[in-house]
Amino acid sequence: MHYLLWYDLAPDYLDRRAEFREEHLKLAWEAVDRGELILGGAVGDPVDTAILFSQGDSPAAAGRFAAADPYVRNGLVTRWRTRPWTTVVGTTAATPVRPAGR
Repeated sequence: MHYLLWYDLAPDYLDRRAEFREEHLKLAWEAVDRGELILGGAVGDPVDTAILFSQGDSPAAAGRFAAADPYVRNGLVTRWRTRPWTTVVGTTAATPVRPAGR
């Protein structure tokens, strides 16, 4: 199953992230290496949201990531939430649905 982890970012996120970025990226790449995190990044202009795309049997891995993330622990993220994402199109869709005859 796929999950989206949304971060609402603090107004001073860009000013403060440098202090915590190395630890955040280390945590993220470790999640990639475990097969839990697929993609992640900030949504730009304005940079007020970030989205992380994860996979697993439950949203637990995404929740653990958020709880450990230095951006969350240090107030750069003002709120986070995880929701299941029913992916149906694409080579890595969790529940592929194809049109008739394909």
